[in-house]
Formats: sequence, C-alpha cells, structure tokens
Amino acid sequence: TGAISSLQRQMEIQESKLRRIRSEKEMLQKQLREQEVQLQAVSDKFCSLTEEQKQEEIMVMMEEENRSLQQVVMEQESQLAEQNKLISELQETISQLRAEVVTTRLQLLEQKQAKKEIQSQAEALQHKELQTRVALERISTKFERYRSKIIQATFSVEGIHEPQGELTDEQVLEAMQKLFNERTEFHHMLKSKGSR
Repeated sequence: TGAISSLQRQMEIQESKLRRIRSEKEMLQKQLREQEVQLQAVSDKFCSLTEEQKQEEIMVMMEEENRSLQQVVMEQESQLAEQNKLISELQETISQLRAEVVTTRLQLLEQKQAKKEIQSQAEALQHKELQTRVALERISTKFERYRSKIIQATFSVEGIHEPQGELTDEQVLEAMQKLFNERTEFHHMLKSKGSR
C-alpha cells in the first residue's frame, strides 16, 4: 500500500508538471502568433508605403525589426520543441508509473490470496491435529482399559503375588510369561502322566 501511495504521488507530481508545461506551451504559442501578427503588420505596412517613403533609414529600421522578430520566432519555436519533447518524456513517465501501480496492486492481490490459502491450510491442520488428539486419547483410554484387564487377569490367578504399587509394562510381561510357563509345564506334566 505504501508503494502504491508513493507511485500515485509521483504520478500526481508528473501530471502537475505536464499541466504546467502545457500551459507554458500555450502561452508560447500565443506569443508566437502575436509576433507573427506583428511581423505581418510590419510587412503590410512596408508594402503599403509609397516609393517616396521608402527611404534608406526606413529600410534599415524595417530590416532590423524583421531580423529581431525572426530571432524571437526562432527562439520561441526552439522553446516549443523543447516543451514538446519534455511533454513526451513526462507522458512516458506517467505511463510507466501507472503500469507500476497496476503491477503493485496485482502483487498485493496475489499476496492476499496466498495469505488466505495459508490461513485455510493452517485451519485444516489445526482441525486435523484436534481430530488426531481425540483419536489418540480414545486409543490411550482403550489401551489403559485393556492393560488393566490384562493386569487383573494375570494377578488374579492363584499363586501370583498381588502387585505393590504401579506396575511397569515389563513387570506385567514378566508376570504373564511366568504364568504362561507354569501353565505349559503343568500341561506337559499332565500329558506325561497320560492325563488329558
């Protein structure tokens, strides 16, 4: 937004310069027309003189005035050419600034769109994380219930000592393995004696 404001300020400055130069150009053109009218008036006046009035002093004066007016006309035409060149350059600068404003606005729109997409992805990830946590809690609860049942089944067998305090997974596995080994030995013993 700051870049757009800066570009718009530059564009306003350039357009103000352009208006001022165009005003100066119009003034120079007006002066040029006035000088041309004066030149034509002098020329008409010179042509309307009688042969007796065309004395040498008048001729010299007319020639000097004519040269002076021609010099003024040449200078004004040169100034007009410079003004036209400057106007073209300013118009080109204004066009470039307008293009930069458009490009900057497009970039801002793209950035806003990208921000929306990122926010949407973040929200989806948060939702997924919440679902995962709920599923994990559900699984943990089931696991704890299953573990409790295993512990209860293992230590409720006759001959297995009641656990003291919290049991680790290794202690539960050892107790189960011991129970399994005893059952296996008992089964072999019965089998060796011919009992079903």
